[in-house]
Amino acid sequence: MDAQGNVQQAVPLFAVESMEASLAFYMHSLGFEMTDEWIEDDILRWCWLQRDGAALMLQVSRPGERDPEVIVGQGVSIYFICRDALAIYDQAVAAGLEPQEPFVGNAMWVTPMQDPDGFRVEFESYTDVPEGTLLSQHRGT
Repeated sequence: MDAQGNVQQAVPLFAVESMEASLAFYMHSLGFEMTDEWIEDDILRWCWLQRDGAALMLQVSRPGERDPEVIVGQGVSIYFICRDALAIYDQAVAAGLEPQEPFVGNAMWVTPMQDPDGFRVEFESYTDVPEGTLLSQHRGT
């Protein structure tokens, strides 16, 4: 086995209701780029989105294909470790999103949001700001 090991990356796949809404959230609001896609019958069914060293996949079901017992967006949280999670928060707000106010938890700025399907995505970065501090307290706003 080489020094880097065998497993290289974990990439979540989100089953989405609206590819357009999801692309607006991830690409236009959060700055992800589409690096691969699968188009069937002129419909974008699947894509790979990348931002820096992180990736995720989106897939929209064909009509009638989704299991009605599956509750989309529940039970899954994805954490992106960043150099500056507050920059992601500022970018999201500037793009018209309404993310939750960042706070310090476990020595990290935590910037939680939900995508259009209810998947919880959090952007975090290490900080020496005291535990429990809200962004508004830190910035004095």
